[in-house]
Amino acid sequence: MKLSGDLSAFAERVGHDFAQPSLLIEAVTHPSMSSPSRSDNQRLEFLGDRVLGLVMAEALLAHDPGASEGQLAPRFNALVRKEACASVAREIDLGKVLKLGRSEMLSGGRRKEALLGDAMEAVIAAVYLDGGFDAARAMIMRLWEGRINAVESDARDPKTALQEWAQARGMPPPRYVQTAREGPDHAPVFTITAQLESGATESATAGSKRLAEQVAAKALLERLESAASATTPPE
Repeated sequence: MKLSGDLSAFAERVGHDFAQPSLLIEAVTHPSMSSPSRSDNQRLEFLGDRVLGLVMAEALLAHDPGASEGQLAPRFNALVRKEACASVAREIDLGKVLKLGRSEMLSGGRRKEALLGDAMEAVIAAVYLDGGFDAARAMIMRLWEGRINAVESDARDPKTALQEWAQARGMPPPRYVQTAREGPDHAPVFTITAQLESGATESATAGSKRLAEQVAAKALLERLESAASATTPPE
């Protein structure tokens, strides 16, 4: 079995030469495209999540030998959560090579946070099964390097951080309002708007309400902090 041109180019972006191309094909096949003769990526996603977790735990211990478990845990969560995986997936243009059913394609599946995150974990598993742990570690460290170096600033839970921002300014906690729900029952897509009493809002779309809330909170907090830093006079 040979890889298509798009998948060969993607393998180059990942930085792994697949001896078993079928593993990469499976990794990019969404359940909406599965059939008796075509496996989807759910089992690989399960494995890739564990491989990523081990690599990140190892990397964090090496990155900060003096950090306590309490300091390491939120950093770990920031590095392995679905949003981080989806962000890496976008950087290597994973959405472009996903094999999706018609309903997923029409509902914007190539841009969905949860779908991209799942596929990224599946690709990690494919590299692990094809080349072993060292190959998977090398790929992960290359793709996650910048995030590991910046993880302290990314380790905050976005909803908690936004609530703390609001409370520090005498506002009630943010509200999260579902403004849309699309897609089939087995794969819904939610749009959630994060709202502050001041009127500031940001919306996000994801395959779960929780994830959409997290993404909306992060976007709103980043905008507020960026606006605050822009209006702060230099010392």
